Amino acid sequence: MNRRNLLGLLAASSTTLLFGACGKRTPVAAALKPGATVLALGDSLTAGHGAGPDDAWPNKLSQLTGWTVVNEGLNGDTSLGALQRLESLLAANRYDAILVGIGGNDMLRGMSSQATIDNLAAIVRQARAHTPHVGVIATPAPEPMRAAIGSLSDAVFYAEVAKAEQALLIPNVYARVLSDAALRSDRIHANAQGYAQVAQQLAQQLQAAGWR
Repeated sequence: MNRRNLLGLLAASSTTLLFGACGKRTPVAAALKPGATVLALGDSLTAGHGAGPDDAWPNKLSQLTGWTVVNEGLNGDTSLGALQRLESLLAANRYDAILVGIGGNDMLRGMSSQATIDNLAAIVRQARAHTPHVGVIATPAPEPMRAAIGSLSDAVFYAEVAKAEQALLIPNVYARVLSDAALRSDRIHANAQGYAQVAQQLAQQLQAAGWR
């Protein structure tokens, strides 16, 4: 076999392997267009508790991206409450993307971690039936000692649910902000500067994921 034929065979084999590997990957959703409507489903961290209404991260994310980010954060909400709210929200509007940040109050109240996982998984499944653009914002585990030294970390079940339900995991956003006392309004909420940081980090991670 001459050199030219050998190179052609190698190229053809590489192409076959590449497309075969690509065929096994989960399809990547197309980027969102400017003006896309995004649902932000969550608790007080989404609502912007600890800062003014205009300082909540959904509003800041809207300014950064050009999307219309609908703030459906509810102070004190749990994963069960968010699950119960979601059906009517999806029935009333069409969303191009959904960002889910819930579960912190479950942990603070000592609720069953399995119940939280089940509720969060059900939320993601409903959301993915509505749009391929679904992101799970991880919330840090409530660990006073780690909070005191500025070293919060995400609860592990967010990564597990995101992987199982094929949603985008958005890690270390709340944990990073709430680890910095200068960015908090109280022990578990950000201030205006902190929510601006949340929005910036979300925008960066969503851009890296190909949403924009």
